[in-house]
Amino acid sequence: MAPSSPTLQSLVNTATTQDNPIDALRVFLENEERLETAKEITKMRFAGYVLELGYDAAKIITSDPYKIAVGGIPRGSFLIMTPNNPKGLPPHFTLLRVTGVSPTPLSTQVQQTYFELHKKSMPELDVWTQSELQWGALDCAVLGMFYADPTDTRRLAFSGDVNNVVSAHRYKVFAPDEPLLRLIVNGTVKPEDQYEIGTLRTMECGLTPAAMPVQIWMRDFKGYRTAMFGKTRLGKSNVVKLIAQGILDATVDDNSVGQLIFDINGEYANDNPQDGNASLRSAHAVRCQVYALTQRPETPSKALRLNFYEQPESCIEILASLLQQDNKTSNYIRSFAGVKLPSIESIGALPDGEKTRPIRKIQMYWAILNKAGFGTDEKRLRGLGLLSPNAKHFSPHFNAALRTAAYQAVRGPQAQVPDHPAGLDELVTELEVMAQFRREDSNNATLMSGNKPMFDADDAALLEFLNPASGSGPVLLRAYKEYHSSQASDFITEILALLDGGKTVILDLGNATDEIRRYFSDMLSRAVFIHQERKFVGNRLGQHFIQLTFEEAHNLFPVDDKDFTGVYVRFAKEGAKFHIGMVYSTQSPSTINKELLAQTENFFIGHLSSQDETKALSRVQVAFAGIEEDILRARTPGYIRMLTQSHRFVIPMQAKLFTAQAASGAAKK
Repeated sequence: MAPSSPTLQSLVNTATTQDNPIDALRVFLENEERLETAKEITKMRFAGYVLELGYDAAKIITSDPYKIAVGGIPRGSFLIMTPNNPKGLPPHFTLLRVTGVSPTPLSTQVQQTYFELHKKSMPELDVWTQSELQWGALDCAVLGMFYADPTDTRRLAFSGDVNNVVSAHRYKVFAPDEPLLRLIVNGTVKPEDQYEIGTLRTMECGLTPAAMPVQIWMRDFKGYRTAMFGKTRLGKSNVVKLIAQGILDATVDDNSVGQLIFDINGEYANDNPQDGNASLRSAHAVRCQVYALTQRPETPSKALRLNFYEQPESCIEILASLLQQDNKTSNYIRSFAGVKLPSIESIGALPDGEKTRPIRKIQMYWAILNKAGFGTDEKRLRGLGLLSPNAKHFSPHFNAALRTAAYQAVRGPQAQVPDHPAGLDELVTELEVMAQFRREDSNNATLMSGNKPMFDADDAALLEFLNPASGSGPVLLRAYKEYHSSQASDFITEILALLDGGKTVILDLGNATDEIRRYFSDMLSRAVFIHQERKFVGNRLGQHFIQLTFEEAHNLFPVDDKDFTGVYVRFAKEGAKFHIGMVYSTQSPSTINKELLAQTENFFIGHLSSQDETKALSRVQVAFAGIEEDILRARTPGYIRMLTQSHRFVIPMQAKLFTAQAASGAAKK
């Protein structure tokens, strides 16, 4: 059959879309028609016919020669469906994804034939029987339709639905060639700020090497939320590094994104000479600043320290975790570790009549730190505003009867009662006296305040640790002085300035406890949020963004978190408005706060081992419905299912291995 002559309408359509990527479809179909006319069937990309068609699903019939000619049709692969006679129609095609094998109307007869053949052990099939048996059917999901945007014929458009469904016999199905695959995978990714993240890989089987590059648009990550899910050691961190590298490459000329990476394993900050891996910091030494809890001689960094005085509510938990880690488990130590302290900010919000007791708890904690040798600036502590009508700054302001009874019981009947403490050393002395008096004369009437004990259980635990009857008490904490700096909170201002300058700040938290990691994550996340909110109110955001990267995210925003005013939930709800993006990774979708999941735009999914996890994923993002089995089965490191704002359907890909490499011009920045 000779190729049909072009019509006037087809010539107009061709001219209109010549600069559009959809023109690859015209070239493809013309080549298929030429091959069919020449009867070069083995070179064709024809896959079969449509047996049944709906808006969401299709069933196609195919044959072994067709499948062999196109190199196989694995589950999860892409097929395209086009009208039998596209002449005169605007160029378009429907995208299908193979979801499984389907029975045909003749399946029962085919099975009966196979049964008879095997029963008779027939070694050869006659040509007529072979022709009948090689037909089969495939179920496909209808993903949507590619076409030329009617408002701008140079632009490719994709819709998640189809504009019409007609009789099945009016369509043909093809396996796309390389130009069409490139259109399918990368056609909706804008050309500027692209970054190659891997190669298309429709199946785990490696017999057919992956070659088609997969591109992402880095602007999809500015101010948006990106999730990484998958079991450990299967490539999540590698993808996070690729995204961080892509942001650095895309902003090499304008420094429009500052990145804050919470590096819990030290892999972003430090090179690993044993396996030849260079770090992100090595490739971008000028644009990266490392803050390290434990500084390493081979990695340029600034010391990351805590001010144990100014964040009592979280730092006492850090001390407790360090004591537990060092197996310090005496009863009085466990009692101290179990104390919950209020934050200084929360005390300020209390009515004056309720401030005295929580202030005294903070003072007891400060006395323990001072006795342990943790240095501080007393003027700076006074500036925190720890005030009440009674207790203030370094003075618990115990009543005169209690002070007289305590000092005379401990130092003798003639002892002089000193003035109320005015500094930390005097506070230590005062509280040591109270601790001994309480222990030796616990029933003394002066230890009651009205009908309540002067010291509750937490007070008693703090006093007993400050001045124990036996044991080292605060001396035990001296091993942790290396984590403390009286000027530690100043680094927050420094980090915010670096982020505003488009730098990538890496917090090396290797070897830190979960409590220390949570402390820095919470503190800096709140600081970033407040900083960006102020810029928003002052109309100073411009085109600058801050990107935060968290690993082991379930420890930071757990699924049962009911605090909808917390900073991480606010990131989910308001982050885009304040130009705050976040990348978070964890093993399981079900362990993440539902509010954050619902607001996440970009997903990278590795192997999940539980049906509950894949169901949780497809519930929050319907694009993953239908590929749950593939996610459960595939365990190859780096084999990822990707969904971004530029990709309207899931792209299966093999992520490339991260290799530290500075973008052109980065060294000059």
